[in-house]
This record gives sequence, C-alpha cells and structure tokens, in this order.
Amino acid sequence: MRAARVLLRPVGFAGFGLLTVVLLVAVFGPVLWDGRATVIDTGDLLAGPSGEHWIGTDNLGRDLFFRVLVATRLSITLALAATAIGMVLGVVLGAAPMLTGRRVARFITSAVNVLVAFPGLLLVLFFAVVFGVGARGAALAVGLAGAPAFARLCHTLLSGVSERDYIAAARIAGVSKFRILVRHALPNIAEPLIVNATMAAGGVLLTFSGLSFLGLGVQAPSYDWGKLMQDGLNGIYVHPLAALGPGIAVVLAGLAFNLTGEAFAAAFGIDVIPGVARVRAVRGAAGESAGPAVAAPDPEPGTVLSVDGLRVTIPGARRPIHAVRGVTFAIRDGEAVGVVGESGSGKSVTALAVARLIEEPVRVDANHLVFAGEDLMAADDPASLRKRLGTSLVVVFQDPMTSFNPAHRVGPQLAEVGRFHQGLGRRAAFARAVDRLHAVKLREPERRARQYPFEFSGGMRQRAMIGMGLMGTPRLIIADEPTTALDVTVQRQVLALLGEVRGDTGAALLLISHDVSVVTEVCDRVLVMYAGLIVEELPARDLGTLARHPYTRALVAAVPDMETDLTRPLAVIPGTPVDPSDVPAGCAFAARCPLADDHCRAVEPPLQADAAGNRVACHKAGWPLPADSAEVTV
Repeated sequence: MRAARVLLRPVGFAGFGLLTVVLLVAVFGPVLWDGRATVIDTGDLLAGPSGEHWIGTDNLGRDLFFRVLVATRLSITLALAATAIGMVLGVVLGAAPMLTGRRVARFITSAVNVLVAFPGLLLVLFFAVVFGVGARGAALAVGLAGAPAFARLCHTLLSGVSERDYIAAARIAGVSKFRILVRHALPNIAEPLIVNATMAAGGVLLTFSGLSFLGLGVQAPSYDWGKLMQDGLNGIYVHPLAALGPGIAVVLAGLAFNLTGEAFAAAFGIDVIPGVARVRAVRGAAGESAGPAVAAPDPEPGTVLSVDGLRVTIPGARRPIHAVRGVTFAIRDGEAVGVVGESGSGKSVTALAVARLIEEPVRVDANHLVFAGEDLMAADDPASLRKRLGTSLVVVFQDPMTSFNPAHRVGPQLAEVGRFHQGLGRRAAFARAVDRLHAVKLREPERRARQYPFEFSGGMRQRAMIGMGLMGTPRLIIADEPTTALDVTVQRQVLALLGEVRGDTGAALLLISHDVSVVTEVCDRVLVMYAGLIVEELPARDLGTLARHPYTRALVAAVPDMETDLTRPLAVIPGTPVDPSDVPAGCAFAARCPLADDHCRAVEPPLQADAAGNRVACHKAGWPLPADSAEVTV
C-alpha cells in the first residue's frame, strides 16, 4: 500500500523509475557492453563526439559512452558498500548506549558528537590516507566518515522509542537489553534509517567519485565514474564530454537515490535528517537487603491490595523530588476505587509503584505493600514475582498506541503474555489471544489478531489492551486515564467493558482519572491526591455533597454540569500546583486555599478518619468556603 503511494507521487515515480534504470544498467551493463568498452582503436584516439562514439573516445580509442555504462556497476557497488559500512557502524554506535553502562554510553555519545562536528570531507580525506589508495580503502574511508551521522540519527530515534511503554514493560519483565534492542527497538526505527540511507547513498556516490577523481579511489585498470572524469580532465577544453559524460551519470544516479528517498520519506511521514538495572524496592538504608520473601497477612479479610506509607523519590539536579510522600490505602476484592487530582499530584506514580513498574534510580519505599496476601516489598525472587504479577495484576495505560509495539501484530503481542507468564505454547497462546479479543467484544478477532496496532482505532486498541490483561486471571485492574484520548461514546463503551470485566472476573479496579464525573459514575470510593499525598477519601456517591477538603470541593466545583450558568465564566482553582521538588511546610494546598491561616502554613494536617470511615487531611475540614473564593477565568 505504501509502495503504491510512493509510485503515485510524481517525485516517487520519477525517482523510482530513474533508480530502476540505473540499477538495471549496473547489473547488465558489463554483460552487454564490456566488449565495446574495452576494444582499443589506435586509429581513433581522443576523438570527439560522433555518430559512432556519442561522447568520444579516450587516449586508447575506447568508446567513452560504453565505458560510462559499464562503470555503473563498480560505481554503484562501491557507493552501496560504503553506505552499508556507514549505516552498520552508525547503528552499532547509536545503539551502544542502550547496551552499556552510563559512563561508557556518555563517552560514546560525546565521541559521536565530536565527529559529527568535523566537516565530512576532512574525515573522508583523513581515513583515505589511513587506509591507503584504492577502492577498498576509499570504501572504508567514506563509510567510516558517514558513520557518525548515522550514529547520531540512530541514537536520536532510539531515545524516542526507548521511552515507550512497551519498551519499559519488556525491560521490567526481565528481557535482556540485546533482545529489547533487536526485537522491540530497531524494528521501530528501521523505516527512517532505510530512508535516510537511501538518500545518503546519493551523497556517498558523489564523495566516492570525488576520491577517484583525486586519484585516491579506484585505480587502473579498473574504472568508475570518478576515474573516467579524471582521465577526461586533461582534454576538457577540447573534448568536454569526455569529463562531463561520467559527471552527468553521477548526477543522475545521485538524483535517483535522493528522489526515491524523499518519496519514501513523504509516504512514511518520516523527517529526514543528514543501561538499565531491574526494579529494586528499597527498604531502610540504601543498599540494605530486603530479606526473604514472606507472605504478609491481609490487614482485613477480602483485601486484595493494602498500601501503607508508600513513598517514591526521584533524584533531582538540586534535591530529591518526592513524588509520593506517604500514601496509605486499601482496596477490597471486587471494589472500584478512583484516584483524582490535578496533573503532578502523584496519581500515576502511585499506580506504577504499586504495579512494580518503576525502575532505578527512582527509589520506592513503603512500610508494606501487600498484594494478594504477599508483601511485594519483601519479595527477593524477581522472576517469580513477575510471573505472579503478570497473571493477576493488569495495567491499562492512557495511550495504548505507546503500549503496543507498532512493529508487531496485535495477536502475537497478546500471546507473548501467555507464553512468558503462563508457559503456553505458540499456538495455544495465540488461540488464547484470539479468545481474549473476542471477550472484549472486538469483531472478527481472528482477523484483528493478525493486524498491526495502527490498523485499530483508539477504542479498539484500548479494548485490546484490556484483552491483554485478561490473558491471565486478574485480581486487580489499574486503569491509568484509560479514556482520556477517546471520544465520549467510545469512552462510555470502554468504561462499560471494564465494568463487565469486573463482574465476570471479580477483579478490583483502581481507576485514575482527571474526570470527576467518570469516577463518580464508575467507582465505589474516591481517593483525592494533592502534592503526593491523599488529602481526602470518601464514597464516590458523596463526592459532590459530603466533600470536606477545600481542594476536593474546588475540583467538584470546576466540573460543569447541566445547571452551570453559561453566562458566567467557568470556575477554576486559583494558583498552580505545588512543585514536587520544593514542597512547602504545613499544608501543601495552603497557598491556594481560601481558608488557610498561619497554622495551616506551618503544620501539616494528618489524614484522620471520622466515625463513617471517611478520611480527610485538613485543619478546617468542612468549614464553609467564602462566597467569593471560586476564581473564574474567561
């Protein structure tokens, strides 16, 4: 399909057609015209253009037109060889930081940056002197000189891909760095690399011809276009076509490569431009052993998740960033708990820490983190822990397009869960994947399983993500903004599907959302987070009526409903969220709170429960807000 789009474009049609002609001449030229290109005619030396010799003859009377045609094979072969050398070495250097330690990666990246800063021609001449005169030395020189640019491109592309969720999932699942690079990373940057290599081949061809023209490349009796230009230079004022003929061939071949690369870049939407440790849960002092795995008792019967004093610390340039500062909550079997709050409040980080999806150097600490009766902070067998979590805990991310590997079909990606965590064979795992796609109500699951993620709509990808979680027997589903990128109709379908999954499997749900109305509709309880802390917990049905924290009430007030006065500006929360790297003393919300006083700004309020079991962290919980406290914006 994409190849057809390339050919339908004028640039693509011209470039691909011209390149086809060049390659055909390279393949069949020596076979068809080698005899006419090598025959010596001493009676017709240095002849000008004629009907018999279109661009004249050389100093031995050989026909220059046929010599240009025959030289196409060697010229194209050497250019492609040099391009391949540069591309392979560039990919190795660009991918090395993913496989090595931080210091080695920094050294390689710095070296590549220094080499990129040098003019390419100087590098070519330097390496040509090092490797010596001749075709082999010139190919190595041009290839090595082009490697830094490919390395920079590869490193840039890999840096973008390495942050995708499917890469993080593979890394945390224990997949080796080399396998992640080969299976997950490189296939997703292959298109831009190939397109850039196609365009670079044109430049390499010109560079190689230049070396032969200077006498550093192909040597007699062999000849390429650059060597023919050198031979015709002496008589350029008498017979200019002797030098211009091979030069025109270089221009046409280079133009063919460049036009073809441009067309593919446009069709693929590509912009053309010339080491990680496993998760470690920390308890106590850094480096302290966590001890043997123990089965921790549930704080209450029927509790699937119990979190006590969860803290997540991220190293910062000036000081540590405390993204989560001591979160405590529990989820019972089959219960739906919502987490709301502004961006940066710690919702997603809390969920990732619970799912053990946070890597070093980020530090995760907790008094205990008990899931399905086992304290995850005390587990010392990562492989066994991954297997248990992989079959009983499901994470549905905000953007499923970054969670699926775009270079692999959907069915095999689902099947990989069954093969890795459940020990299923290839066929059995694929059959299970098709069944799970059917379970999440995707039509024609057999056909869908053989399609790529980009062939799915946003709602279909989200359904497939839920189906991936159903490959096992989940006890807890963590849904991190699962409907943010979807329209209202598809959003309702996905939420209904999550409800059906809960009903069928008995799994609990931890739903993270900015949408207070969605949480109110779907969840049983709501946790309100601000500045890395839970500031209020209450039943979802009472969120709009019994909220006591000023921040919770401000969140509810900022959501328009059918009774909102459309003639007035919408209400917003004044100020900006707290910087997690510089949390002030006292109540973190005090600077934005209309009820705050000096006591609020000096003393942090504890999270206390009332007689009904609702919790709130506020010195003035339940106080009426001033009538003019709601800030508005137009």
